[in-house]
Amino acid sequence: MAAVEKVGIVGSGASGLTAAVLLADAGIDVEILEKTDGPSTLGSGITLQGNALRIFKQLGIRDQMEAKGFAFSTLGLRAPDPDGTVLAVIDDIRTGGEDLPSTLGMNRPELADIVRGRAVDAGVRIRYSSHVTGVKDDGESVAAVLSDGATRHYDVLIGADGIHSRVRREIGIETEPESTGMGIWRAFVDRPEEVVRTDLTYGGRCYIAGYCPTGEHSMYAYLVEDAQDRHDVDGSRIMTELATSYGGPWNEIRKSLEAGARVNYTHFTAHLVDGPWNRGRTVIIGDAAHSCPPTIAQGAAMAVEDAAVLAELLIESDQLDDAVWQAFSARRLERAREVVEASVQLGQWMLDGVTDADVPGLLNRISNRVKEPA
Repeated sequence: MAAVEKVGIVGSGASGLTAAVLLADAGIDVEILEKTDGPSTLGSGITLQGNALRIFKQLGIRDQMEAKGFAFSTLGLRAPDPDGTVLAVIDDIRTGGEDLPSTLGMNRPELADIVRGRAVDAGVRIRYSSHVTGVKDDGESVAAVLSDGATRHYDVLIGADGIHSRVRREIGIETEPESTGMGIWRAFVDRPEEVVRTDLTYGGRCYIAGYCPTGEHSMYAYLVEDAQDRHDVDGSRIMTELATSYGGPWNEIRKSLEAGARVNYTHFTAHLVDGPWNRGRTVIIGDAAHSCPPTIAQGAAMAVEDAAVLAELLIESDQLDDAVWQAFSARRLERAREVVEASVQLGQWMLDGVTDADVPGLLNRISNRVKEPA
């Protein structure tokens, strides 16, 4: 018999929904508390590496995802010249196993729809407009206090509420994300026919220019620069100007930008809660526990791995004691640390202008690390 009968999850992102599906499939009563008033339709694209796809395959939604997304198993490198000259096409490591592609690009709202649908089918209840403002643990159960004064009681509360987690703060963990010194422009645009994988360009007016196909007709493009104040500016105009350094598919990307493609700008941040991710019966996972720049595209994978490992331990343990939390830390903390530190290191090398860094060695080390199931 599982150690818990009723679990509350704060947040309906990928990690929260993944944990919800796995727990509900095991017969556990699962309720998600989501502060927004309904499913979000916003977001650009997301790059899912093979080790993330391994978890989604476990949920039984692989075919749905591949039908909506764009799968590929190579990585291209281009020069920052007027033609966008292809310098190399590299076979990527299949970190989810040989039966899965190395990478799947998707539109974020479509991914969310698929996982949310699977959760609802499994019997998960999603309570929208439920803003958690407090957590109370009496040793036998844990209560989530909502903004309207109501309380919801559970055997375990999972904080999967993102990088600025309220649950993290409420249980007394003071770690917060810090800027790494880089900022990123993102735009969801039409996919030129020649874009069949992620291509990266290093140099030019930005540190990195890249894109990832997300469907038959769509992709997202991004430009990485020094972090700066970019609020209250014409983002489409600035991103178009920065993109003039790059040729090849970027010629078509600029047309989409000039036609009014939606653009957003954020700073790269990183953090890692160094130590147990639980306080009593409350535990944080995903971006609440760790975040990193998307330089090796492992953020989503780490989040859903957290969810899968936690669900496995809660299902297989017959009592909720320190051994459960120790096992969770043993399987997740150092793995997440390696990914966070490597992601930050890649960016720091660029900021410092290091030209002889062993980037291939770092990437191969992380890929081989995450190729092993969590």
